[in-house]
Amino acid sequence: MPSIAENIARIEKGLKQETRLVAVTKTKPAEVLREAYEAGAKRFGENKVQEMVAKSEELPGDIAWHMIGHLQSNKVKYIAPFVSLIHSVDSLKLLKEINKEAGKNNRTIECLLQIFIASEETKFGLSEAEAKEIVTSSELADLSNIKIAGLMGMASNTDDTNVIRSEFKGLKALFESFKQYENEWVEMRELSMGMSGDYLLAAEEGSTLVRVGSAIFGSR
Repeated sequence: MPSIAENIARIEKGLKQETRLVAVTKTKPAEVLREAYEAGAKRFGENKVQEMVAKSEELPGDIAWHMIGHLQSNKVKYIAPFVSLIHSVDSLKLLKEINKEAGKNNRTIECLLQIFIASEETKFGLSEAEAKEIVTSSELADLSNIKIAGLMGMASNTDDTNVIRSEFKGLKALFESFKQYENEWVEMRELSMGMSGDYLLAAEEGSTLVRVGSAIFGSR
């Protein structure tokens, strides 16, 4: 079985220059993360606040921690001191909470709006209209401690690559169209799409961040 370092090297080699790897480390113990870190991974994605906080205290300070799971407003305060990017913002209310906690820590926190692109109802995310309402909202002017840095989406859980590619294409088109709303608080710079099963497709379709777990660490 290939090592974590070999897997990271293989994945990185297969990505286009503009696509960066986020190693999805959820459920993995700190020593496994350390192995990935020593192999060059510096961006770690967690989907539970408690896990992220505990691991961040055990691991080197130059790791960029990405929150990729559904985030509840009452948990923002625990990650606000150190989180690098929040991929999963799905309401203006959550953005306001992130802004408030970022302010307490004298930080600006970058956020991605999570767009609903899949055919399953179970996934979180905003519709195109809801996302547009957020990026054009006059209330953003009061949120000086956040920046909307792009969009995130999760494709349908299917083996049909045509469906997945079409969902990624749609999200990339939305990402490009949202550039017209750029201002002090909105900058369409990051497009987070693609996981272990479809990250190569996502990279082909313009993803700047791929969230890969099992292809690095093996299935749980």
